[in-house]
Amino acid sequence: MIIAQIYTNCATILKEVYLQVNYYMWQLSEKTIGQWLEYWAANTPDKEFIVYSDRDMRWTFKQFNDRVDRLAMGLLAIGVKKGTHVGIWASNIPDWNTMFFACSKIGAISIMVNTNFKQFEIEDMVHKSDMEVLCIVEHEKDNNFMDMTYQMLPELKTQEKGHLNSAAFPTMKTVIYMGTEQHRGMFTINELMTMGLTVGEGTYQKAKNACSCYDAINIQYTSGTTGFPKGATLSHYGICNNGHLTGVHLDFTPDTRLCICVPLFHCFGLVLGVLNCLTHGCTMVIVKRFDPLMVLASIHKERCTSLYGVPTMYINILNHPMFDLFDLSSLHAGIMAGSLCPVPLMKEVEKKMHMIVTSEYGLTEASPGMTQTRWDDPFEVRCTTVGREFEHTEVKVLDEDGNECPIGVEGELCNKGYSNMLGYYKDPEATAQLIDKNGWLHSGDIGFKDEQGNFHVTGRIKDMIIRGGENIYPSEIEAYLQRMPEIKMVQVVGVPSKKYGESVGAFIILNPDCQLTDLDIREFCNGKIARYKIPKYIFFVDEYPLTGSGKVQKYKLRELSLELCKKQGIEVI
Repeated sequence: MIIAQIYTNCATILKEVYLQVNYYMWQLSEKTIGQWLEYWAANTPDKEFIVYSDRDMRWTFKQFNDRVDRLAMGLLAIGVKKGTHVGIWASNIPDWNTMFFACSKIGAISIMVNTNFKQFEIEDMVHKSDMEVLCIVEHEKDNNFMDMTYQMLPELKTQEKGHLNSAAFPTMKTVIYMGTEQHRGMFTINELMTMGLTVGEGTYQKAKNACSCYDAINIQYTSGTTGFPKGATLSHYGICNNGHLTGVHLDFTPDTRLCICVPLFHCFGLVLGVLNCLTHGCTMVIVKRFDPLMVLASIHKERCTSLYGVPTMYINILNHPMFDLFDLSSLHAGIMAGSLCPVPLMKEVEKKMHMIVTSEYGLTEASPGMTQTRWDDPFEVRCTTVGREFEHTEVKVLDEDGNECPIGVEGELCNKGYSNMLGYYKDPEATAQLIDKNGWLHSGDIGFKDEQGNFHVTGRIKDMIIRGGENIYPSEIEAYLQRMPEIKMVQVVGVPSKKYGESVGAFIILNPDCQLTDLDIREFCNGKIARYKIPKYIFFVDEYPLTGSGKVQKYKLRELSLELCKKQGIEVI
């Protein structure tokens, strides 16, 4: 027993020493996104960088860099320059990356546009972001981008390309169609590449040399889980280094092949995916839009070693009727993130998909990662915590007075360091509310740090339900209800109450061929959790309102709870 204890203590000490040494193994890079691409194009020119398995399309680092250069020079030819705001409104098509990298090389600021946006939302973003160029595809699912763009900018049909003069949107000057067809008033990618031939190499080099890793390069509009989105302005320095460290925690090497099926227009796809692969010099296998069969086929054919997704994506993959036909043994380590990750689901992924599951916690404003479990952490750590802080940043749990909470005591999770955003675009007041005078970014999430240095997220300040003076954390009730085998997913929100201020409401998605009643749920809770935590309102639904990155929009569930109560004749008291 004594020898075993000594061995355990030594192992613990050695791991801590390794972690401290590893902390300094990767110094933060000052390369810009463009410089990273050129580095790999020079050093591993023939290595595959971007693969679309379904169309057997493959770009090596050199091929992609050459295409990016041609488009970047085309953008210069039409007046795009450092600081120009360029919106990209498309799914994960090949030239999404071409446009993003071309903008990055000349210092233009890419603005990510959610493909789920409707007319009001795209117009609101164009206005708020001072967008000057909009790059679109024809449509995505039931969204016709072409029709919405012409409705927003009818002048396109009568005015010269690149010289738009819109009374409603005065900053907008150019629309680019990311396809081969001709559309009135819009440039095509091929046209821009041809026009780029008129730009001298010296002019292009000067534009690239003017870029600094500390410059703003990307505006990510927050997902809007709590209301109207704000534009988080991010730098090369923040997103490149955050992407790289994500890969370090996943054991990424130049031989890694990551299947990206999450949207590129959010940090999950762009930073954790694209820029992670860029900084590690490895391959990304991209799926245009999430489809479980296409994901399975891509992993099988391309021998992918990593996969990202939100819980619902993994559920759809595991439940696909053709799942057993595919060989997933090449998978090594991946990420499940975006919402509560049920432990049974993580176990099933590890068993059936042969992949170590990690989770990463953060927010867009932190570029986005603040903490992450590591690929070599024990399963218990990976399924019950959000891991340790990122290297070169500080994460602390602070109380309401700004003091650090003791180990095990809940407070607000806050981040400080290189990854914090430059600010919300044109919104200094909102920026000051998020990042305090000491440089701490306040996440709005409640959690604590354990004795091993791992962080736990227990709720969200704005999501917290206050019932008759009692503070109730939805995640606690969600985790308890998730134990019921019939329940596939559950979301808990506060329902307005005249008597208590708020009451507990649960939105439940059942597993296939399973049935439960309100009474079943309450009986499962009686005597097991405090009476005031037991859901008063229970709604069985087929799906949740989601953001483009897969996060549940709880504010919409709160609104829906009142609608359903009225529809079902339930009196809200």
